[in-house]
Amino acid sequence: MELTATTILISFAGVLLICFMKGAFGGGFAIIGIPLLSLVMDPVTAGGLLAPLFIAMDLYGLRYWKPSTWSKPDLLLLVPGLVAGIGTGYLLFQMLDHRAIAILMAIITLVFVGLWFLRGGTVVVQPRSSPKAVAAGVASGITTMVAHSGGPPLAMYLLPLGLSTQVYAGTTSIFFTVGNIIKAVPWLAIAPPARNVWILMAICLPAIPAGVRLGWRLHASLDQRQLYKACYGLLVLTAAKLLWDGVSGYWH
Repeated sequence: MELTATTILISFAGVLLICFMKGAFGGGFAIIGIPLLSLVMDPVTAGGLLAPLFIAMDLYGLRYWKPSTWSKPDLLLLVPGLVAGIGTGYLLFQMLDHRAIAILMAIITLVFVGLWFLRGGTVVVQPRSSPKAVAAGVASGITTMVAHSGGPPLAMYLLPLGLSTQVYAGTTSIFFTVGNIIKAVPWLAIAPPARNVWILMAICLPAIPAGVRLGWRLHASLDQRQLYKACYGLLVLTAAKLLWDGVSGYWH
């Protein structure tokens, strides 16, 4: 990867967008900013670039998403599944077809959003389910490791719980903080950053506080219904990106 002005500008914009999503929604929608990075580097290099930056984003985001915003009963079920999922995802990354995993996750996400749309765009609150929470944690761990897209499985579990805007965002934030710290090690083993990538990381660091603060301002202006509508809309974008990555991969 050459460290050109175009590479720097597009990478900075991609990181800023990812940080904005983290400030507004707590995490899980990093894939929204990845298309920008893919304009100037291959996906594996982008993964190596983002792995350490995700940790910096998450740690900065905790100044907004304090422990009082975490749904601890859900995290007790989700996090062990997340750890197992990241380990499984590391093995799958080297063994299975990433394109097929992306397509499968996209289809499941679109079905989930479609059911919400058929219900008239309303959230039907459902009780907690230990098996669903563990399954969501495992699925999120696999997809965050394979495709930087752990948001859909987690959202499919949390959105039907009808959590408040701050608790929903805070829970996703600490969930992905744990996940990103754990997955940084295998990602850096898969894609050890070259010197230019480390330089680019340093250049992108100022985007983190700016992006998170901008996202937090948007979050503060949304009520629960608006936040949930935005999350369902972002799930459609995420699914479309995954579907495109999967299908287009078979063309090359």
